[in-house]
Amino acid sequence: MALKISALQNGSINVLEVKGSLIGGEETDEMSNAVADMIERGNKKLIIDLSKVDYLNSTAIGALVKAHTTYKKAGGNVKLCGVNKNINNIFVITKLTMVFDVVDSKDDAAKSFQ
Repeated sequence: MALKISALQNGSINVLEVKGSLIGGEETDEMSNAVADMIERGNKKLIIDLSKVDYLNSTAIGALVKAHTTYKKAGGNVKLCGVNKNINNIFVITKLTMVFDVVDSKDDAAKSFQ
């Protein structure tokens, strides 16, 4: 798994692009540390791009929920984008579609912050 962090709209929106399988261990720790760092820097808007994630498990779902909760407590918001059909099915079955704001693309996510 690899992480790439970038920014949109003059740095007001952070984008965390995740690639590969998200199954626990180092990759979820790396993602959690990146989220904590963004919060410490005062970021309030985060897009997590899952378009290049082929698999995630319950540990990864926990890390995503933790990111969402951390941002909410800090007065921020997290949007997910690029969720493939299999991952979306997991979100529907676990009712996480009621927790996460899931949109198709990074552009749609950025626009939805307005």
